[in-house]
Amino acid sequence: MFENLSDKLMSGIKKIRGQGKITTENVEAALKEIRLGLLEADVNFKVVKQFITHVQEKALGQEVIGSLTAGQQIVKIVHEELVNLMGGENQGLNFSGHSPHIIMLVGLQGAGKTTTAAKLSFLIKKKGRQPLLVPVDVYRPAAIEQLKTLGKQNQLDVFDSNSKQKPLEICKAAQEFAKANGKDTLIIDTAGRLQIDDELMNELVGLKSNLTPCEILIVADAMTGQDAVNIAQGFHEKLQITGVVLTKLDGDARGGAALSIKATTGAPIKFIGTSEKVSGLEPFHPERIASRILDMGDVLSLVEKASEVFDEAKSREMTKKLGKNQFTLEDFRDQLKQIKKLGPLEGIMKMIPGMGQMSKQLKNMSPPDQELKKIEAIINSMTPKERAKHEVLNGSRRARIARGSGTQVSDINRFIKQFEQMQKMMQMMTKTGGKRGGPGGFPGGGMPF
Repeated sequence: MFENLSDKLMSGIKKIRGQGKITTENVEAALKEIRLGLLEADVNFKVVKQFITHVQEKALGQEVIGSLTAGQQIVKIVHEELVNLMGGENQGLNFSGHSPHIIMLVGLQGAGKTTTAAKLSFLIKKKGRQPLLVPVDVYRPAAIEQLKTLGKQNQLDVFDSNSKQKPLEICKAAQEFAKANGKDTLIIDTAGRLQIDDELMNELVGLKSNLTPCEILIVADAMTGQDAVNIAQGFHEKLQITGVVLTKLDGDARGGAALSIKATTGAPIKFIGTSEKVSGLEPFHPERIASRILDMGDVLSLVEKASEVFDEAKSREMTKKLGKNQFTLEDFRDQLKQIKKLGPLEGIMKMIPGMGQMSKQLKNMSPPDQELKKIEAIINSMTPKERAKHEVLNGSRRARIARGSGTQVSDINRFIKQFEQMQKMMQMMTKTGGKRGGPGGFPGGGMPF
């Protein structure tokens, strides 16, 4: 997501990069590319017009600050305007009022509402709350069974409803169950339709008036672009939605919905779906997304992911091994498994400042995730003795490992050489950065490779 938009915006900014002065001519040249990029990303044309006007007014209305070049100043202004466009700051869930707090999920059929309900339950459960999933899509029995299955697979509590009950009847019974069983949050998976209709809206309005939810979140498919914005507007007019969940942002969505929806509906994006896994729901941070678009990285999100994934005690043990030159291929494989939990490496690279553009340049080479799989296959084809002491790898052993891992001997040779270089580098980093929590000060002491 945002890849094409990022390319266009950076292309526009390059037109004045290095120039020491902001002029009408170079600003207009940059804004022409930026305008085109926003329109191609399916951003609402009124939103684009307003965005360009704001950037132009700010750019021509101030001198270049300090040592900043004209290009750096434009980056700063565009970043600020992108953040403002997407809502300014993350807005969390509102849990005011009496418990159990009710969160209604609404939206059209196929947007990912049922899966999002499970993801949201998983997320807030990690934060210490006691959620209860409530399936009320009685018109599509498969949705009820889907939510029950997701709950069972991920240790999430689901209220036992069935398609013969009425939606309000289910919700009222779920409220009583929650009070009796210590559940403080009800996540209601409402019915969807293939399109907005009066029957659907009347039912949702009735649920809202009877339940008084603290949040009404519309689940919208980011892949549909401006349609997602129009759908959100339709629901907002009837229900006054309090927030948006954009799904399928891990696909090839162009980003127009994320950039338009707050400006057109007034409702903030609260969460984004980043994968099909139950853990694939993240709070939406406009500042971080704007930074990713402009290849400024997203270190805060990377740190948060790393702190959840890396085992601190195990990482400190690895640090000690590195310091004593006892870090083995077995240890390296364990670190690879932890790094894989962070998600695709291409996505991780985009969180590191300046690496977003570099990740595009690497596309002609083997994808980073495929390289990791190859390395893991090589290590798995070794005996315990070889993994513990790679120096024993002679020619015949390397040929056997190549056959077992489906690689070439040259791949084995290159990997072992890289591993030995990495050992030396990490030893040096441990000596200089270990006091900050681990090699190079990486969160939790984990390996930054």
